[in-house]
Amino acid sequence: MVLETIFIELSLIIIIAVAVSAVMRLLRQPLIIGYIITGILVGASFLNLVDSSETITIFSKIGITFLLFLVGLNLNPRVIKEVGAVSLITGVGQVLFTSIAGFFIARGLGFELIPALYISLAFTFSSTIIITKLLSDKRDLETLYGKISVGFLIVQDFIAIFVLMGISAFSENAVISEVLSTTLMIGLALIMGLFLIGMYVLPYITKKMAHSQELLLLFAIGWCFAVAAAFSYFNFSMEMGALLAGISLSLSPYRYEISSKMSPLRDFFVVLFFIWLGSQMVLGNVIDQIVPIIIFSVFILLGNPIIVLAIMGMMRYTKRNSFLAGLTVAQISEFSLILIALGVTIGHIPSEILSFATAVGLITIAGSTYFIKYNEKLYHILAQSLSIFERRNLREMPKSFGKNALRDYEIILFGYNRIGFNLLKSFNKSKKKFLVVDYNPTVITDLSARGIPAFYGDAHDTELLDRLNLDKVKLVVSTIPAKHVNLHILQKLSKHNVSFVPTSHSIKDSFDLYKAGAVYVIMPHFLGGAHIANLLSKHNYLPKKLKKEGQDHLKELKERSDEGHEHPNKDSHGR
Repeated sequence: MVLETIFIELSLIIIIAVAVSAVMRLLRQPLIIGYIITGILVGASFLNLVDSSETITIFSKIGITFLLFLVGLNLNPRVIKEVGAVSLITGVGQVLFTSIAGFFIARGLGFELIPALYISLAFTFSSTIIITKLLSDKRDLETLYGKISVGFLIVQDFIAIFVLMGISAFSENAVISEVLSTTLMIGLALIMGLFLIGMYVLPYITKKMAHSQELLLLFAIGWCFAVAAAFSYFNFSMEMGALLAGISLSLSPYRYEISSKMSPLRDFFVVLFFIWLGSQMVLGNVIDQIVPIIIFSVFILLGNPIIVLAIMGMMRYTKRNSFLAGLTVAQISEFSLILIALGVTIGHIPSEILSFATAVGLITIAGSTYFIKYNEKLYHILAQSLSIFERRNLREMPKSFGKNALRDYEIILFGYNRIGFNLLKSFNKSKKKFLVVDYNPTVITDLSARGIPAFYGDAHDTELLDRLNLDKVKLVVSTIPAKHVNLHILQKLSKHNVSFVPTSHSIKDSFDLYKAGAVYVIMPHFLGGAHIANLLSKHNYLPKKLKKEGQDHLKELKERSDEGHEHPNKDSHGR
């Protein structure tokens, strides 16, 4: 009878979750909001459907175990080397500033010391999962701001891991001296053991298991639960164990296969975690804390982007890239809610804080979704006001290029990365005077060091286009695929006799660009097909004769790799 009751409850909860999530989908909101709202609806404040609360709690813990295991699985330690200085500095800087400011805000609002520490730490993290999905939908993952955003979100994830480890080491009645001795030593021994197993044992085991996909999946689940249980046995949290279990497998060549197989399991149980979170919300607590909820929501929605704007501005990035990247941190993360839930579980903070954090999560996740969806429109509205975050002197050309550097050119290239790489080679061979304009200060520094005329600026910026002397320019090439940017450039060029060659990833956009006056529109994927067809025809379809072309291509790929280029994936485009 008990089993039947649990089954009926779960069935009703899932049906309601489907209906609410469908509404969220229509409103173009992340489904996580739908799950939390479902929890609120089925909780004690409304329908009161959760009689078997212990069962839902167990399922939610399984969901968190799977979620953190897969987060760890995808957090390959080598990634730290790849995210770059800007992501590292911005990620760490934002966490520091947000946590310090958040702590003083919490204390000012009357929160006790420990709850204030939890709130300030938890609210520093932004959602890698939600932001990656939103940027992917906008095809912005491969843009400069997209790469920087994902980079500093990954840095935040690593910081969150250490915070989880620290919190799980302190039980409700833990004595600091004991933690720093026995508990810390046990924790370090467990982590070191996992590291050695991950380096020397797991690769061998996964290689053997990979002959059967079902066996590989079963092993991954078993490893996840075994490590989580071991950490729980030694008085650490299961969440920490699951996270480190994933990291220990992250160096395996089969991590992507494991991740793809376990994702459906994770998704189901994580749904139950967020439903459980919503069911724990007590409307009375939310109403009592409405002022702190609003203040912290505004701080996260506005304060976090301003912090990122300031840090990236000091690092010589344009106000546009700084602003767009800043909008990606205008929400709290699933990690935030996990940390708060963990604090409640081990007795550090009262359960009212969980209702408070969940309410802030609902507001900030919903708000930041619209921020990112309409980020370009918001930028154009605020562009002039954002100039205070941009170091104006960094727009100037290096002195070595001379006073006439902005006048003596026949060709302007907007955007150096990928497509611009080959165009630059062609311009060099032509002996024509050209100028490269790019919004990445690292690119400008590298080109300047090689003696190539380069100008720091953003094609979105009307002031930049006004500063460029177009009297002697014959050709402008844009590798930027955004139609509105290219139309903006075209509008400026219409007053001059200049040919314009933009880039597009859409046939419809290409029609609009031709109609507006473009002489030729670069469509990379179509040109790629045409290029290989010409190569095959040139060598009479003989594979042996293609070998020299392949060797040249390999050499070029190595050059591109050295410059940090990546080929865009199917869901993202950037210059």
